[in-house]
Formats: sequence, C-alpha cells, structure tokens
Amino acid sequence: MELLKDKIRREGKIPTDTVLKVDSFLNHQIDPSLMLAIGKEFARLFKKDQVSKILTIESSGIAAAVMAGLEMSVPVVFARKKKSVIMNEDVYSTQIHSFTKKETNDVTVLKKFLPAGERILIIDDFLANGEAAIGMANIVKQAQSEVVGIGIIIEKSFQGGADKLKSAGYRVESLARIASLANGQVEFL
Repeated sequence: MELLKDKIRREGKIPTDTVLKVDSFLNHQIDPSLMLAIGKEFARLFKKDQVSKILTIESSGIAAAVMAGLEMSVPVVFARKKKSVIMNEDVYSTQIHSFTKKETNDVTVLKKFLPAGERILIIDDFLANGEAAIGMANIVKQAQSEVVGIGIIIEKSFQGGADKLKSAGYRVESLARIASLANGQVEFL
C-alpha cells in the first residue's frame, strides 16, 4: 500500500534498529483519511472470506478496524488490556506480551460480544514477534469461532512474527512490510 509506505517514509521515526515510531498518524494522533484507505484495503483483501466480526486490541488498532468494519458492514470488538471494575460478566482472556512496551497484559473480551461460530478477522497495527495476534487468535479459539485472517498495518518482517503466524496456519495480510530499520532507514520488502 503505497500511501501507507509514503507516510512511513515521511513521518516515521526510527529511534532504534527495531522500533518504528508512527505516533503522528497511527499510535497517538490518527490520520483519518489514511485510516479510511487502510480500512478499504483490508475490506478488499478479505472480501471473499465472509467476515462476520473484526477483533482488534486496544488501542492503536481500533481506528483501522473500525474503518474496515464500516467498509465490510460488520461489528468491531476490541480486546481490553485492563479489566474494568464494571467488566464483571463472563470474559475470554489471555496474556499478551508487548515487544515495544516490554510488559505482559491480561487481555479480555466479554463473551457476549464473541459468540461461537463467528468468522473473525483480526486487525492490528504492528506485527513484530506475533504475540498480540497469537493472543487474539487464542481468544477466538476460546469462543469456538474461526480466524479467517489477520490484517496487519505494519509488519516488521525481520522479527519473525509473520512466519510464526503462517506456520500456525493463519493467513496474514500486511499492508507495509519492513525488511530493516538499520542505520535509521526504512527498507521495505
């Protein structure tokens, strides 16, 4: 997706060889036009998969997931990283370790929003080691539903998460695949 790659080239910051900061358009401030284009692209990529619901994790994947849900006319559910005191109903939960934040979260989704038999598209902002996607797929499995695909906005291919997900049998569609961030330069696959 050239629009996304151009945005990464122009506004992405590379503090280390493994971290790409895109807070000016994705992770803190959101570019709505870009998110709409991303949502349309995910809808195009998964249009034949009979997606019945989209699952993402708070917070950076929500904007793209909502735009994809709008394009596909399906609801969007987001997994919460912190269980609210009013979230006292039955939940699916799993632990997910964040590569960037160096922390592990107990991630939850209310069971009533993920009934059995759904065809779930997982959407996330970044794919590094695959922990978030594997965790969300675990929640889908707990719900006795099916992961029809995993849509990733930015894949850091050099970290192996995509290979891990594909080896586990998941279809992964990444909109921007980064081969390297060495020497402060973004190199796309």
